[in-house]
Amino acid sequence: VQLQASGGGLVQTGDSLRLSCAASGRTASTLFMGWFRQAPGNEREFVAAISRNGGNTYYTDSVKGRFTISRDNAKNTVFLQMSVLNAEDTAVYYCAARDRYSGTIYGSSGYDYWGQGTQVTVSS
Repeated sequence: VQLQASGGGLVQTGDSLRLSCAASGRTASTLFMGWFRQAPGNEREFVAAISRNGGNTYYTDSVKGRFTISRDNAKNTVFLQMSVLNAEDTAVYYCAARDRYSGTIYGSSGYDYWGQGTQVTVSS
């Protein structure tokens, strides 16, 4: 499985941005997908995740109400719509996928495949 993240950039506080993650090598509907982020000096942290059919979504508290994860299995793509961005959202964002049906979805150890990361910088 290969994951290709895109959509990052430099935005201002309060702006919106949409990240995309294209999966290849496997039908996306077989993969549970997530987004993580890592700011300089910090550990990689969970941001959001979505079940295989898109029926269940999960968010870390700091992004609830501002970020929306979604997927288009016909296009093998997962999205992260981010709004009301602030400086604390500045990080490299990684998409991740897993085959397994057990284990934590909130930690990086719970995922089997990773994209290369896309930088999001929020300027105040």
